[in-house]
Amino acid sequence: MAVADLLAVITDPILKWIPVIYFPDSFLSITPICSSVHFLIFSTTMISVWLTVVFTFDRFVTICCKKLKSKYCTERTAAVVIATVSVLCSLESVPWYFVYEPEYIIDKVSWNCIYKHSFYTYPAWTAFELFHRILTPCVPFFLILLLNIQTVRHILAASRGRRGLRGFISGENHNDPEMENRKKSIILLFSISGSFILLWVTQIVFYIYQLLTKQYPSSANDPLYITEVTAAMLQLLSSCTNTCIYAVTQTKFREELKKVMKYPLNLIVKLVKS
Repeated sequence: MAVADLLAVITDPILKWIPVIYFPDSFLSITPICSSVHFLIFSTTMISVWLTVVFTFDRFVTICCKKLKSKYCTERTAAVVIATVSVLCSLESVPWYFVYEPEYIIDKVSWNCIYKHSFYTYPAWTAFELFHRILTPCVPFFLILLLNIQTVRHILAASRGRRGLRGFISGENHNDPEMENRKKSIILLFSISGSFILLWVTQIVFYIYQLLTKQYPSSANDPLYITEVTAAMLQLLSSCTNTCIYAVTQTKFREELKKVMKYPLNLIVKLVKS
C-alpha cells in the first residue's frame, strides 16, 4: 500500500502538473509520453484504492472470521492478492492511454494531450468512463463502509462478552492484552479506511453531480472548476496519508523504515573502515 500510494503521488503532481506549470516544453509534453503518464496516474490511483479495500477486507477476516483467518491471512495469499489487484487495475487502465490526441504537431512531433472528440461522442467511451468511475471509487467507497460497519459490530459484541466473562471470573477488571490488540486494530483500520472515505467523498459527490446535470467548468474562476480541483487535491492527499498512518501506528513498519534509513549510513561506515 505504501509503495502504491507513493507511486500515485509521484505520477500525478510530479510527472503531470510540475512539467505543465514549470517545464511546458519538456519531453514529458510529447504526446506518447504524456499519454503514458496519464495511464500511470489512473493505474496507480486504482491500485492504491483497491489495496485499501483489500486491506479493509483482510482486517475484517482477521477480526470477524476466525475459521477463514488461518487459510486467508498468509503471506502467500497476500502476495497473490496484491499481484492480482495490481495486474487487473493496470489492464483496466490501459484504454486511458488511447483517450488522448496531440494538441498540435511541430516538425512531425506531437505535443501535449487533449481528449479526442470521440471521447465525448462515442457511447463506448462514455460506457468505459462510467464503468471506471463506478469501479473507482464508488464501489470501494461502499465496500469499505460496509466492511467497517460489520467489523465494528463484531468488535463491540465480542468486547462486551469478553469484559463480562473476565469480570465474572476475576471479580475485577485487569488489563486485557487481547482488548489492547483489538484497540490497535480498530485505530489502524479506521485511520486508513476512514481517511479514504473522507478524502474521496468530495470526488464522488462531484462526479455524481456532473453525471446528473451534464455541467462542466467553463473557466478557472468557475465554482465547478474550483470544486473539481479541490476534489482532485483531496483525492491525491488520500494517497499520501496511508504511509504516514503506517509510520505512526505500526511498530514493525517503523522498524523497517529505520533499517532502510540506516542502511546507506551503515554502508558508508563499512567502506570508510575498510
